[in-house]
Amino acid sequence: MAYVTRLKKEYKERIIAALTEEFGYSNVMQVPKLEKIVMSRGVGAAVADKKLIDHALDEMTMITGQKAVATLSKKDVAAFKLRKGMPIGAKVTLRGERMYEFLDRLVTSALPRVRDFQGIKATGFDGRGNYNLGITEQIIFPEVNIDKINRINGMDITFVTSAETDKEAKSLLTELGLPFKKN
Repeated sequence: MAYVTRLKKEYKERIIAALTEEFGYSNVMQVPKLEKIVMSRGVGAAVADKKLIDHALDEMTMITGQKAVATLSKKDVAAFKLRKGMPIGAKVTLRGERMYEFLDRLVTSALPRVRDFQGIKATGFDGRGNYNLGITEQIIFPEVNIDKINRINGMDITFVTSAETDKEAKSLLTELGLPFKKN
């Protein structure tokens, strides 16, 4: 039998029923689902030092378990000594089993390692059912060896859902285990 992640199994068995009860969906296909997780990091100092991009790519690959790709600048900016096509960031798009595995590790082991953690803000929704979360330090992930990092950087994580509204998306992400702050 094929391996199914804990979170995906829970989604199919419990979360679909809970969301259907809460919002009154008439069909299982109407229930919102998590489509992808996109992690990105800007490395502005990479204009001066090319090795910083390699470190960012290696760290993101280690954290997600999937190869990260460099993001390239779209135009020249003379004030920043930036040329079109220079690598200035890194990103990873997670789907399927890896997405659920990463979300499980984020909720159970990474977020609790944040200093003075009270929960994540509920203000990161975009009006279309997607949620953006900013992390200030990459060292909250257990995969990152603190001795080998040369610089503390943050990253952005975007949760793309099939939900129509922010309320549906928040309910879905809460059921999946994201610890939102209580108002």
